[in-house]
Amino acid sequence: MTDQPTIPFAHDSAAAVWRPSAEYIERSRLRRFMQQQGISDYAELMRRSASDISWFWDAVVKDLDIQFYKPYTQVVDTSQGIQWPRWFVGGEYNYVHDALDKHAVATPDQPAIIYEAEEGEVRTLSYAQLLAEVNKLANGLRELGIGKGDRVGIFMPLCPETAIATLACGKIGAIFIPIFSGYAPTAVASRLQDGEAKLLITADGFYRRGKAINMKEVADEAAAQSPSIEHVLVYKRAGRSDAPWTAGRDLWWDELVGRQSDKYETERTDPEDPYMLIYTSGTTGKPKGAQHVHCGFPLKGAQDMAHCFDVQAGDILFWFTDIGWMMGPWAISSTLILGATVFLYDGTPDYPHPDRVWDIVERHRVTHLGISPTAIRSLMGQGEEWVKQHDLSSLKVLGGTGEPWNPEPWRWYFENVGGSRCPIINYSGGTEISGGILGCVTLLPIKPISFNTAIPGMAADVVDDAGNAVRGAVGELVIRQPWVGMTRGFWKAPERYIEAYWSRLPNIWVHGDWAQIDEDGYWYILGRSDDTIKVAGKRVGPAEVESAAVSHPAVQEAAAIGAPHELKGEVVICFVILRPGVVESEALRKEIEDTITSQLGKSLKPEAVRFVRELPKTRNAKIIRRAIRAVYTHAENMGDLSSLENPSALEEIANSR
Repeated sequence: MTDQPTIPFAHDSAAAVWRPSAEYIERSRLRRFMQQQGISDYAELMRRSASDISWFWDAVVKDLDIQFYKPYTQVVDTSQGIQWPRWFVGGEYNYVHDALDKHAVATPDQPAIIYEAEEGEVRTLSYAQLLAEVNKLANGLRELGIGKGDRVGIFMPLCPETAIATLACGKIGAIFIPIFSGYAPTAVASRLQDGEAKLLITADGFYRRGKAINMKEVADEAAAQSPSIEHVLVYKRAGRSDAPWTAGRDLWWDELVGRQSDKYETERTDPEDPYMLIYTSGTTGKPKGAQHVHCGFPLKGAQDMAHCFDVQAGDILFWFTDIGWMMGPWAISSTLILGATVFLYDGTPDYPHPDRVWDIVERHRVTHLGISPTAIRSLMGQGEEWVKQHDLSSLKVLGGTGEPWNPEPWRWYFENVGGSRCPIINYSGGTEISGGILGCVTLLPIKPISFNTAIPGMAADVVDDAGNAVRGAVGELVIRQPWVGMTRGFWKAPERYIEAYWSRLPNIWVHGDWAQIDEDGYWYILGRSDDTIKVAGKRVGPAEVESAAVSHPAVQEAAAIGAPHELKGEVVICFVILRPGVVESEALRKEIEDTITSQLGKSLKPEAVRFVRELPKTRNAKIIRRAIRAVYTHAENMGDLSSLENPSALEEIANSR
C-alpha cells in the first residue's frame, strides 16, 4: 500500500446552503463512530480510512455489529493483487443473519417492511413475520433442488415477496440475479442464460398507471430461451386467473410456501461466497454480470447508509427504485442490517396524481427519501403546489443518485420537499462499487449539486491522464485502494473486469466519470467519460450544458450530446423538453441557445437545440445519452439497450434532424 494524496472534503463556504444543526450532529452515527475510534478531526478520519483499510473495515464491522459465526483471522489479503483482494479471511458469515435473524430475536415486532401497491393496498411485515416468510421460502427452494451456489433469477415488481426471495436465496447460500421488472423477454433471457439460472421467480402481473401488465408471458418467453431453467415460481401479485401455465415446470408461490415449515437454520458461508449476480448495461457488447459476496455489497451498503444517510433503528427509508437497479437490493439489505424499516412501492411516482410520492411520505411518516434527479425534474414540472399540500415534517434526510444534478431541480427538491432543513445526500458510485464513491455526510456543510466528501473508506481522487492528482480542474475519478464492496469480477469474464477498470493506470481503479474538486474541497461529478463532449479541444460534460439549458424558464428537462464535426471534432447538440403549456418556436430555440452560450462561452454554443416530447430513459429514470448520440449520428453499434423504458423516444430523436 502506498501513501495517498490528501483526500479533500467540504469546508464551510458562503455558497453552502445547508449546515448541520445541533440536532443532526447529536444524532449522527458517524460522529459516534469517530468518538469510539478516538478521532476528533474529520480530516484524520478520511486520512486513516483511506490509508489503513484493515483498521477501518474492522472498525466498521464492530460499529455496525456485524456478527460472524466464526471470527476472521485477517481483515484483508491482497496477495493476489489489489484487483483481487479477499476480505475477512478465515471467517464464517451470512449477511441474512445480520439483516434478519438477529433482529427477529431482539426486536421481533419492529416493522421490517412497509409496502404500498400502486392500486393502494398496504402491508406491513415485522421482523418476526419476515423471518417466518423467508424461512418458508428457503425450505421451498430446497424442495425445488436449489442449493448453495445455484443461481435464481428474480423478475418481480418491488413487493414484499421480492425482498423475501432475495433473503431466502441468501439464507440457503444460493445466488440471486435481480432483473428489472420492465424488461422485454430477450433482456430477461440474456441474464438467465449467462448466469445459467436453475429457477426463475416471477409474478403473474402488476399495475402501471392503472393498467395491468402481464408479467408471466414475458417470463415464459424468457424461460423458453433459457435451457438451464428447471422451474418458474409465480407469485400471484395481480390475482390473474388467466395466467399461462406450463405443467411440471410452473408452481404457484402460495402453494409451495404454504406447505413449508417456518424454521430454517441459516447456512454458514465464507465471507467471499457470492450471494448476488447483478448485471450492468454496457456501452458495447452484452451486459456485464458483477459478482457480489456476503461480506461485500451488504456491508458496504450498510456502512454508506449509516455514515452518509445516518439511517438508524426506527427510521423508514423509501428509495424510489426497482429490484433490477442496484439501489433495490441496496435498500433492502442495508436498511434491514441497520434494524430500520424499508418502504417498498411498485408503482409510478405521479399516479393517480402528481403528489403520489409526497402523499406516501406523509401517510407513512417516511424519514429518508431517495429519488433520481430526472424524477425530480419531471415532478417539479407538475408544480410545487402538489408538494405543499402535504406534511413532510417526518423527513430527516433526502437522497439523490443515478446522474448529476442540475442546480434548479436540486434547489427545488431542497426547498420544497426538504423545507430547506433536510440535507440532500448526493450519492454516486455504481453497481460494481456496491454503493458510493462520493457522497455527503450530515456533519459537514453542503453546497448545491455537490458532494461534501469522498465516502469514508474510499481512497478516491481526481487525476490527469498520467494518474497525478489534480485540484480545481476536470479529471478522471479514480480509487487508489481496495474496499469491501468492490465487485469480485464479472461473471465468467475476469479479463473484461480488468479491462473495464484496471487497464488505464497501474493499480488504480478508473471509474469512468469526469469529476472536479473545488477550492473549498467540494466534489462534483460532470458526467461519464464516454459522454464527454470535446469541441475544438475544449472538454465539457453534458451536465454542464444541461444545467445551462434548464436554467431557461421554458425548459423542463434537457440532454446534451456531442456530434461529429469536420473542423471542431465535435459540436454540442441539445435536446430539450419544454414545460407544460410552452409553445415551440424558432425564437424560443434561439433564446435557449443564447442562454447556454452566455453561461458556457461562445466556443460551446450549441450547434442545434432540438425540441422533443421525451428523452430515452431507463426504468430508474436515468437518461441514456449514448443511445441519443448513437441514433442521432446513425452509429452502427447502439450498445446494450435492454434497460430502455421508452423506445419511442429514440424514434423522435431520429426524426428530429
